[in-house]
Amino acid sequence: MYLPPQFKAKDEAHALALMRAHPFASLISVDDDGFPAVTHIPLHLTQANGQHVLLGHCAKANPHWRYLQSRPQALVTFMGPQAYMSPKVYPDLTRVPTWSYLAVHAKVDATLVKEPAAKDRLLKQLIGDHEPPYAAQWRGLGEDYQHKMLNGIVAFELRITEMQCKFKLNQHRPESHAAMHAAYAQGTPDEQALAEWMVKLGMVQP
Repeated sequence: MYLPPQFKAKDEAHALALMRAHPFASLISVDDDGFPAVTHIPLHLTQANGQHVLLGHCAKANPHWRYLQSRPQALVTFMGPQAYMSPKVYPDLTRVPTWSYLAVHAKVDATLVKEPAAKDRLLKQLIGDHEPPYAAQWRGLGEDYQHKMLNGIVAFELRITEMQCKFKLNQHRPESHAAMHAAYAQGTPDEQALAEWMVKLGMVQP
């Protein structure tokens, strides 16, 4: 992505935190005609053999898994909080509005997970992220039903090979930070989240 140096996040931990807080991602590949194919799915971030790995699945009817099988390299994007920024945050009038946002782009190599027990373990990790008590209900559904559901999806591991993280928070305009933080702190949930990130990044005092 376009990544001016003032917006480049230098701490990998910030990128990982953003991915965990906003796990609903866009998986982007190239279809058989060379056109971008996009699937929107939740992903679980974990580690394997010292590398960051994203776990996910799609419906077997979705052709995207076939693109991953043929062309394993793909892109995954995560969008964090985002909001309009008014030029009112500046002390002078010769300014223009813009948009604040946090985003992560991860280049990945995909591997399909075919063995039923491995797919079941992968699903349990996703369940653990969003509704841990459901694991007991899933176990009680019976093996036949579980196998039917597992057969209806294709699971995959996405090994991260390169990552970019962009925090576009007007870092290069310190004269705007106090007013910007004050406005966001009283705004929508996304705006409040941006205000919290401004504190985490040391742009303003808590």
